[in-house]
Amino acid sequence: MTETGSHYSELYAAYAAGTLDPGLALLVETQGALRQDVRDAVASSEAAAGVFLEAEEGSPMAADALDRVFAAIDAAGTVEVSHTGAATGESNEIERLPAPVAKLAREAHARSGWKRPARGISRLNLDIGSDARVELYRIQPGATVPRHTHGAQEYTLVLAGGYSDATGSYGPGDLAVKGPEDTHVPVGDEGEVCYALIIHGGLRLTGAMGIVQRLLGR
Repeated sequence: MTETGSHYSELYAAYAAGTLDPGLALLVETQGALRQDVRDAVASSEAAAGVFLEAEEGSPMAADALDRVFAAIDAAGTVEVSHTGAATGESNEIERLPAPVAKLAREAHARSGWKRPARGISRLNLDIGSDARVELYRIQPGATVPRHTHGAQEYTLVLAGGYSDATGSYGPGDLAVKGPEDTHVPVGDEGEVCYALIIHGGLRLTGAMGIVQRLLGR
C-alpha cells in the first residue's frame, strides 16, 4: 500500500523545477526507478515546467560561459571508491537496489560502514547534503524497529522486501509518510530482507528506549 495525495504532486513539481531538497530528490528518483506511474507523473511535471521556462524572457550569457562550464567539469575529475571490507551478502544485496541508491550506498559504506542500532536492524547514513537525515535501512525478516515517533515528517520508501506496522504492509515502490503525531513499530516481513530509504528529521524513541535515548542526548 502507499499513501497518496496532493503532497506528492508538489514533490514532483519541485523536483522538475530543480528546487527540491537533495534527500527528497533522491526519494523521487528512486521511486521513479521502481514505478512507472511515478515516472509518468515526474515527466508531466517536467513538461509543465518546460512550458513555463519557455515563457520566460532569456538573459544574456557571459562570453566565456561555455569555457567555464567545461573547465569546471575537467576540474571535478573522477573519484574512485574502495569497496574493501564490505560484507559479501550485504554488498550483493546493495547491487540489486535501484541505481540512484546503490551508488550512494557503496560510497557511504566505504566512508563509514553500517551501524547496528538494534538486533536485525542495520543503518547506513548516505550523507548527501540534505537538510534532513538520509538513511538506508536493512531490516531482517521478523526484526523490529523500536517504537518511535518523529521530529518532523518521515518518508519511508521500500526498495526491496517489505515491512508492516499498525497502518498496513508496504512493499517495493510503496511510500509511507509519517508526522510527529504518528507513533509506530515497523516489523520486517517474512521472506526477503527489507531495504528502505528513509528521509527524516530524527527518530524519537518512546518507552524505556526513549528514556535511554534522552539520557544519552541522542
